[in-house]
Amino acid sequence: MIEIIDLHKQFEDNKVLQGVELTIKQGETLAIIGPSGCGKSVLLKLIVGLLQPDRGSVCIEGKNINNLNKTELYEVRKLFGFLFQGAALFDSMTIEENIWLSLVENDHNLSQNKIDEIVSEKLELVGLPGIQKKKPAELSGGMKKRVGLARALVTNPQYILYDEPTTGLDPIMSDSIDELIIHLNKEINVTSIVVTHDMFSVKNVADKVSMMHNGKIYFSGTYDEVLNSNDTVIQNFVKRTVL
Repeated sequence: MIEIIDLHKQFEDNKVLQGVELTIKQGETLAIIGPSGCGKSVLLKLIVGLLQPDRGSVCIEGKNINNLNKTELYEVRKLFGFLFQGAALFDSMTIEENIWLSLVENDHNLSQNKIDEIVSEKLELVGLPGIQKKKPAELSGGMKKRVGLARALVTNPQYILYDEPTTGLDPIMSDSIDELIIHLNKEINVTSIVVTHDMFSVKNVADKVSMMHNGKIYFSGTYDEVLNSNDTVIQNFVKRTVL
């Protein structure tokens, strides 16, 4: 379980987070929505300790990560997989090298045969068998996202963070990514946090939806509760993203 308590983050004069309170239960898929610049991606980085809060805490399985030393934080990060918005693949590396990089960093005792086996397994899981020797430049945007997801999965994380997983993809590929998120949640019981503007994706994948506004969690509920809300702020956001 992830508990976020009174989380604040400011960059110079820009107060991005102003008291975020949020609980993500084990096995849950939470979608975080809200306008651009409201702090959604900043929140993801705070959850994995890539940024430090000015105030408040992030507790992972009861541990406040803000109180951990570098070694302890590194161990907590092993629980996470992170799919970055642009996939963030290294262009100079092959697909297999991109995927096994974090695996090798985390476990120095694996044989090359075992590494190859794990990479092949994760590529199969995301529907991209046999592309190990290709370079990122040879792949479509949707394929890159899938490779990024395979890399996120390679250490068998308990939590996966998705930063705009369907941005820039056509509707068919977006649906494919949504299906992968649902499949992973059901088959390996990961806890997922999906930051997105895509309300169609929210409808497909989310057990719960939290909307950020003015640096806080403005609303939490189901997709239907978001869609049927009479609140003006929520209505305006939904109109901009659905229509």
